[in-house]
Amino acid sequence: MNELDALVDSARESFELALTPADLENTKARFLGKSGRLTELMKGMAALSIDEKKTLGAAINRAKQAIEAALNARRQALSDAELQAQLKAEALDVTLPGRQRGLGGLHPVSLTLERIELIFASMGFEVAQGPEIETDWFNFTALNTPEDHPARSMHDTFYVEGGTAAAPNLLRTHTSPMQIRHAVQHVKRHRAALDAGQGMPEIRVIAPGRTYRVDSDATHSPMFHQCEGLWIGENVSFKDLKVVFTDFCRSFFESADLVLRFRPSFFPFTEPSAEIDIQFQTGPLAGRWLEVAGSGQVHPNVVRNMGLDPEQFIGFAFGMGPDRLTMLRYGVNDLRLFFDGDIRFLSQFQ
Repeated sequence: MNELDALVDSARESFELALTPADLENTKARFLGKSGRLTELMKGMAALSIDEKKTLGAAINRAKQAIEAALNARRQALSDAELQAQLKAEALDVTLPGRQRGLGGLHPVSLTLERIELIFASMGFEVAQGPEIETDWFNFTALNTPEDHPARSMHDTFYVEGGTAAAPNLLRTHTSPMQIRHAVQHVKRHRAALDAGQGMPEIRVIAPGRTYRVDSDATHSPMFHQCEGLWIGENVSFKDLKVVFTDFCRSFFESADLVLRFRPSFFPFTEPSAEIDIQFQTGPLAGRWLEVAGSGQVHPNVVRNMGLDPEQFIGFAFGMGPDRLTMLRYGVNDLRLFFDGDIRFLSQFQ
């Protein structure tokens, strides 16, 4: 019996020395394995008498139970120690500030579009909406664009399925088609009054939105934004264009001393036409002329395509790039940053 007691004590001591579960399982094999010391004792019972077998067998079972109890206790101790080490390594400092989910915000170009709409709304302009997939008539023909104009080329315009060879569908290359659609609907609503010689409320509208052209570099993108403006009435002059756009630019850039320059140019849908440049008097861009828009008096053919008599109705139109205005307002030098989706860049505007 003393031998069995010594075996149990030896097993307990050996188990305590095991520092990992793998070491413990290897130690277990020395006592309870197929070639273990307790197994060898059980094999030696074959030569004993029946009474001796009963006595020794009971003692061996008690020793085995004691060894297994010590083994399980050590297993639990090693498991607890491993858990404590893991908890210590992954300890959470509850005194640290909590992690909050970042709040989203409007894209800088969206902020610019909202600002444009707000400023022109204060001048009495409505906001027009229209489809991004346009017909050739609204995008080109109604705007007095010749059949052989380079803008109609597949090198410049994204044509899409639908329509016909004579009247294909395309991704709008500017937002001017929305002006035409708005004007046509406006004229339809007031056709009876016009035919009765009672006149018509003026058309005063801006058309902001996405546009598409085959172009891509640091200052151009295949998808970009435009905002067109239109004011049609019986007594709207080029002077009104200068006043409206000057007030807009000074409000947008919050600079009362901003200077504007109207340079003669050519557009199929306006005559006369002018490019609009601005010059800051202070800041990093002071003294430089920067082109921000195209403009002009609406061409008689375009007025006629709206369903109006160009001898009676006259007005002006302009078109500007909100992307470029955003770059100037925030000092961004690469248009592609607006479309990369980099949170580090976009979060600066929130």
